[in-house]
This record gives sequence, C-alpha cells and structure tokens, in this order.
Amino acid sequence: MHNATPHRQAYGVIPKSSDAHRWWRDAVIYQVYVRSFLDSTGDGVGDLAGVRAGLPYLKKLGVDGVWLSPFYPSPQHDHGYDVADYLDVDPVFGDLTEFDQLTAAAHRIGVKVLLDIVPNHCSSEHPYFQEALAAGPGSPARARFHFADGRGPDGNEPPNNWHAMFGGPAWSRITENDGSPGQWYLHMFTPEQPDWNWRNSDVTDYFDRVLRFWLERGVDGFRIDVAAGLFKHPDLPDSPDPEADARTRDSVNPLAWNQPEVHGVWRRWRALCEEYTARDGRERLLVGEVSVPTAREHALYVRPDELHQAFFFDLLSAPWDADAFRKVIAEAMQDIAGTGSTVTWVLNNHDQVRTVTRYGEPAPDGSGLGTARARAAALLMLALPGAAYIYQGEELGLPEVVDLPDDVLTDPIFRRTGSRARIRDGCRVPLPWSGQASPFGFTSNVEGAKLPWLPQPEWFAQYATDRALADTSSFWHLYRDGLQLRATLPQLGEGTLRWLEAPPGVLAFSRGDGLVCAVNFGTAPVAAPVPSTPLLASGTCPPGVLPGSTSAWWITDHPHV
Repeated sequence: MHNATPHRQAYGVIPKSSDAHRWWRDAVIYQVYVRSFLDSTGDGVGDLAGVRAGLPYLKKLGVDGVWLSPFYPSPQHDHGYDVADYLDVDPVFGDLTEFDQLTAAAHRIGVKVLLDIVPNHCSSEHPYFQEALAAGPGSPARARFHFADGRGPDGNEPPNNWHAMFGGPAWSRITENDGSPGQWYLHMFTPEQPDWNWRNSDVTDYFDRVLRFWLERGVDGFRIDVAAGLFKHPDLPDSPDPEADARTRDSVNPLAWNQPEVHGVWRRWRALCEEYTARDGRERLLVGEVSVPTAREHALYVRPDELHQAFFFDLLSAPWDADAFRKVIAEAMQDIAGTGSTVTWVLNNHDQVRTVTRYGEPAPDGSGLGTARARAAALLMLALPGAAYIYQGEELGLPEVVDLPDDVLTDPIFRRTGSRARIRDGCRVPLPWSGQASPFGFTSNVEGAKLPWLPQPEWFAQYATDRALADTSSFWHLYRDGLQLRATLPQLGEGTLRWLEAPPGVLAFSRGDGLVCAVNFGTAPVAAPVPSTPLLASGTCPPGVLPGSTSAWWITDHPHV
C-alpha cells in the first residue's frame, strides 16, 4: 500500500520553483508508441487522434510531456523508423491538421510534445534515395548516402565486412539502370534503411529544414534516434569484430558509431533550437538515444552547447542487484551531472523487454517477484535527481507478451534472422483500456473495426486502464502518487545525492531537498533508514521496516540520516 497524499504537508514539503526556461531538467516524459496507444478509426492501428483522445489520461497521470514515435510516411519495414518523408504524416496515423490539433490540445493542458527524429537513416523509398538509384555512380545524389564499389572479382563482394545490427551484411548491391550489377550501399539496420552520409552538406541542410518545419508547428523538442550514429569512419575499413553489433544488438562497431564529427551536428542543432527559444523563452529540448560504452563518453553528448539530455541506458540494462544499481547511478551523477546537464533516467522503452518480465516472471494474478521489483525500481527512478522517461504501459505494470505466434511477428530482427531472441514485438502490443476481451477498448467501436495489429492476450484484462484507475493499490496509482510528489519537490533536476549507510543488498540515499529513498534488493526485511511510516512505498511498509523487493520514500528535516 502506498499512502502519499495525507502525509505531504505534515512532512513540510516545499513546492519547487517554476522556471519554464529549464522545464526539461526534471521533466517526466511519457513515450507514446503511436500505433499501439489508441485507435480512433477502427483499422486496428493507433493514430494521432487516439493520442489526442488519451491526453486527459496522461494529464491525470501527471507527466510533463509526450514523446511520439515516428508517424511520418513510411513503408513500415521498421514501423516508422524507415522514413520516406520527414515533412508529413502517414495517412494511417492521420494528417498534418490532426497533428496540429494534437499539439494545440496538449499545450492547452500544459503537456509538451516531442517528436522522434531519425537522422541516421531513411527509407529506401525516400525521394533522395530513389534519385540516387537513378542518378548513377559518382553523382551528387549518391553522395548523400554511402555508395561504394564492391571488392573481389567483378565487385561482387561488399566494400567491407560490417554486419547490420538487425542481422546480415550491412551492404546491399543494386542493379544499375542498364541492368548490370552495380554499386553497394550501406545500411546499418536493414536494406530498407539506407544510412545518410553526414559528410555531405546536402544532408546537413536538409535536416535543418526538417527541424525548422516542425519547430514552426510548435513542437517542444526532439528525441533523436541513434544519436551516436550518423558519421562512419571516412575510409570504411574492415572491422576486427564485424558481427559485434548483431551479436549485442547495440552500437559496438567503433568504425560505424560514436565518431567525433557527430558532436558538430549536435552543436548545430542546439544553436538552431536556441533561435526558437530566444523568441519566447520556452526552451526546445534535444534528447538523444546515445548508446556508448561509458558514462564519461555519454557525458560528451550533453555538454552545454550540445544535446540537452541523452538517455542513460545503464540503469535499464543493470541486473536486479544493489551493487550494480549503485555503480551506474554513481557514475551517472559524477560524469553526466557534472557537465551541467541532468541525468535522463529510463527503465523501459519500445526496444526492450518490460521490467516486470525482465526482473522475474510475474505470477498469473499480476503479483510475483518481477512485479514487486518493477514497482520498487519505478520509485527508485522517480526519486533520482534529473529527468525520467516512462514507456506506455509501464504505469500499468504490463508484462512482456512472450508467446506471440511467429506469423504475427513484425520485427525486422525476426524477419532477417528467424530468431525470436531479442525481438521487440512483445513490448509493443496495443494497450488495454477497458473490458474483458480484445480489443480491450484500444480500437474504436465502429462497424467493420479490425483486430489490433498485434494480438492482445486474454490476461491483458487484469491490466486494463479502467481497472488500474479504480484500484488504489495498482501500478498506476503508484506512478501517479510518485509523480505528484515529485512535482512538489524543490529543484529536483538540480538535486544532489548522498549515499546513506545501509545493510548489504540495500541502497539508501538522501537529497538536499529532504527526500530519503531506500530500496531493498533482497527478499528478507531490513531496518528502514527512517523509523517512521514512509510517505510513499512500492509495497506494504510498516514503520521502521523495509521489506524485500520494496522501495520507499521519506521526507525528513534531517537529510543526512
């Protein structure tokens, strides 16, 4: 049981100061995977009108903004991350008028809108790539991408040995206009996603126009896909471990990722966003998907003239272990917060197995070790100084759907490798909103309505939003109470963190604003760092006791407990 509201004034919480110019530093952003959020038309696919209809729900939850997954025109080989037109809306999701209505509706209730921008690669159906195919070798059109002659007899071997992250070679050979075997082009994900050549000024100028187009429509910032990508080693040499990216499904190849030139792009984009901030004092946010080996390298992306934030994935990837969590938190606070930015914490997203399953299989009734640990991790994340991102369904405690039939899987990783390992469909199943059977309120009740684009299991009924809102002990109320309490804490984004003495398997820390948070990673109860009843807890938490797999918050006038 989490008992937050009755105790807030008794603990002397001071409302934090308002500073619209720096809103992002402690913001909580909700990731909307548009095609799985809410379907307004009955075609089985979520859309922008569905997001607009869901805004009151998100406002009630207490988030500061939404990050929308790609909704641009796309052949959907990678569900929108293969963009065919960066300046429009795919008809399956709506149109520009609907986007403008969504943005206006969000702003009326004080919710920011972030777009997902994909600068590392586009769709093979993008007009620039189609122009490159037609133009021929050596043309300015091909220079916008990575075209190269092949090696070996008749150029029938790829230009280098790199492999794509989603499996298979990172190069595909084209047929030239005269029907002869032609050059090869680079694609670090799938053949349908050719990589842009960011050493070409046409690409730089093109994305300036893209950003300005959406900033003029009122967006509050951008989540940048593959932000450590863009540039490749200029010589495109062989890699000593060509299959590392596919094996780890991460940006491991040092010749293809994290090249030093990328920082110039982020300085350019930051300056562009500052132009719009100067108009009205409302800071536009750049948050990057940055996957690099160390927190110190991560910190380079959030220097004062580059990205405002970058997702810190080390918390997401840490095993359920107190020492592991402490290590990644300490490194982030030292290396990232030291740049003047704030750490951007995340536990779930559209590419990862959901925490409830990742931390241990949930029981059939929704309880179990994975559920308890996911609740505890949520309170820990929300207590940390900085910003936090929540992936849709995380607030419902949704587990991963692990038994989708092969014939419904859409992830290109499965299509290219035939392996179900690390496929991402299981966290993308459309949300349950109400009712006892699919579509669980996800699809509008219109004549001829189609089934959701991925099948929802029967057990989704117990996680439906209407049930979560009615049950004060639910995941949803835990998140809502945590977000409401965060909103009263002073200077959360600027907060410090001081570790407290704790038994083995327990993390405890205090912040300068009086918040004390403790997490018991073990299964046996321990003495709590504060003897009183907690202000908020992830499970039943008697005074002076911290049960196993539980986290709790206290507000105290003595932060150095």
